[in-house]
Amino acid sequence: MGGQETGNTNNKQSESLEGVLERITFYNEENGFLIGKLKGQTKAAEIAVVGKAPKVQCGETLALKGTWSTHPKHGRQFAFTSFESKLPASAYGIRKYLASGLIHGIGKTYANKIVDHFGADTLRVISEESGRLREIEGIGKLRVKSIKEAWEEQKTVREVMMFLQTYGVTDALCLRLVRKYGNSAKTVLENEPYRIIRDVKGIGFKTADKIALNLGLASNGPARIDAGVLHTLQESEDEGHTHVERRELALNSANLLEADAQDVENRIDALMKEGEMVTSKPDWVQNPISARAEETLVRCLNNQSQAASSLPPIQVEKAIVWAQEKAGFSFADQQAEAVRQALQSKISILTGGPGTGKTTILRALVSILRAKKTKILLAAPTGRAARRMAESCSHFAQTVHRLLKFDPSQGGFTQNEQNPLTCDFVIMDEASMLDLRLAAALIRSIPPRAHLLLVGDADQLPSVGSGNVLKDLIQCELFQVTRLAVTFRQAENSGIVGLAHGILAGKGSPPPPVDTLTEINPQHDVHFVRAVTPEECVNAVTKLSKDILPRKFAIDPKNDLQILAPLHRGIGGIGNLNDQLRDALNPNGATQVMGAMLFREGDKVIQTRNNYDKDVFNGDMGIIEAVDTLNGKVDIDFEGKKVSYQRMEVTDLQPAYAISVHKSQGSEYPVVIFPLLKQHFMMLQRNLVYTGLTRAKKKVVFVGDPAAYAMAIRNDKTLVRQTDFVRKLLHIPK
Repeated sequence: MGGQETGNTNNKQSESLEGVLERITFYNEENGFLIGKLKGQTKAAEIAVVGKAPKVQCGETLALKGTWSTHPKHGRQFAFTSFESKLPASAYGIRKYLASGLIHGIGKTYANKIVDHFGADTLRVISEESGRLREIEGIGKLRVKSIKEAWEEQKTVREVMMFLQTYGVTDALCLRLVRKYGNSAKTVLENEPYRIIRDVKGIGFKTADKIALNLGLASNGPARIDAGVLHTLQESEDEGHTHVERRELALNSANLLEADAQDVENRIDALMKEGEMVTSKPDWVQNPISARAEETLVRCLNNQSQAASSLPPIQVEKAIVWAQEKAGFSFADQQAEAVRQALQSKISILTGGPGTGKTTILRALVSILRAKKTKILLAAPTGRAARRMAESCSHFAQTVHRLLKFDPSQGGFTQNEQNPLTCDFVIMDEASMLDLRLAAALIRSIPPRAHLLLVGDADQLPSVGSGNVLKDLIQCELFQVTRLAVTFRQAENSGIVGLAHGILAGKGSPPPPVDTLTEINPQHDVHFVRAVTPEECVNAVTKLSKDILPRKFAIDPKNDLQILAPLHRGIGGIGNLNDQLRDALNPNGATQVMGAMLFREGDKVIQTRNNYDKDVFNGDMGIIEAVDTLNGKVDIDFEGKKVSYQRMEVTDLQPAYAISVHKSQGSEYPVVIFPLLKQHFMMLQRNLVYTGLTRAKKKVVFVGDPAAYAMAIRNDKTLVRQTDFVRKLLHIPK
């Protein structure tokens, strides 16, 4: 609905319309598109209005300019192209405004009581004489304080929203700005617009630059060129590189800025002198944080390799025989070798695809080490991966972030070289997800005498953050590496495992596509449903999720099913899929708009950034239990852990019926639906399909164009990440 046409308005004379916004039927927080009902000044009936109106609330008076049109389904409506918003002046409008739950501490009941008492003077009283709210029965000192703070916060948010509405900044990002800067948000925007690039995730150079240029900052000034150069360097890191050729950096920066090349070169020199960039090798530069992370990794790995082992004496061959007897079967040669190397080598790596026996090896190692009463630590990048590891090894496991104990007040981990972990052996699962900085934080926290085993599938997508740590450690050939290549009998019958290995060989082909959903065979564990257009694809994914898969496979669509999509935008993208799936799978949940976000009790959501205070991390999934607009709170159940979010924190949550393949790394789901369309061509890569496929434990359903699947399997030319890690590990001079 968010993308619906508002009718043909060409060659129509613009008209004006003013009234109170009665209802918000639909709101898209990404672009501010609104469908609502307006009570006009001269008409008693509600008027349908459509257009872009960022951050407006029920009860506000809107002055609109636009044209009348007739929608084929929704009838007559006013399509506005510009608007002005005023705080409500009438008691009616104020009552509507406050009852929306916008102000923490005021719900429908108190909105009525306050407006009944103060009438049209209500907003002035809240703003200038908030103490008078105690004249209302039931409102005490603490509630007055809460209302006053929420009112001031809302004023700031509104001010920033209005300031930024012409710059394409989403409501969610505006809330992040206010969350970061508080009442100083507008001042920062006006005086230091480029600062927001590094301070607020999601706001890039182009947005900040548009603000800066509109405010009159010089297009060739040092502040602008510096911001452009650092932005270009960060873009390179966002692509996974840890350093970039200086000439390439200067050229890309000059193109971005449309600036003189010499001016850019001069500012690069200045940034180097100021320590904002450093030389990695002749004519290459990198972020100093990345440089320090690489150097830390090299130093700590060298120290660990050279230090004596803290393990007690272990007769390795006898231990392997004992572990086999305990397991009830004999290990394959590669499996026995992996256990042997882990016990004998201070640093070792175990890599292999699905069904090759990595879990068997970890279970054996943990059994041996526990029998020797050693201190073992198991870790994984995500909560789901940690839980899976704990279940398979019958030993406590945790996320890297919890293991290292992040201290928000210090901006770093408390476990480090000065305060190392207490352990003899560390096993790190899903190591392909470790980016450069997290890997450095982990390695520097491990005492030199302890052993380290890195476990991962080197053929999966690389880490979201910069670096290619697992592949670099394998490539340097300094550490013991066991590559598992044999698929075991219990996995051979799995269509998922077979297809995964075929994909890696570049010859994997899915089962013959079916044209109707009813043709899906419950006996198979890999399926392909043909849906060539984005519209067909979305419809098929929705029907599969709501009806067909729950019926055929007896699954819970919220808990047992995950949609993994290559792209965020477009009809077949994650955003639209979530909108459709929410309506299909959770149509009756109580819906509330809080800030810029729509929440529905029962919705499946995902945390999008690490929150160390709440002990929830990027990628954690949960279900909304309650939305309390009166107190400005959302309660989430993260697989048994209850977490409450305040109004300004909800921007860290996104719907999770559909997520990206990158977000799925480290997780497994009973059933996966994977839409694949030619429109996804930018992301159609072999390792993307391989990673998405191997997230499924029991069933996977591809939905889309068989030609898109074939394109992806043929494309093994994933972006080579430029890193300086191997050179430093091998001590190759610059």
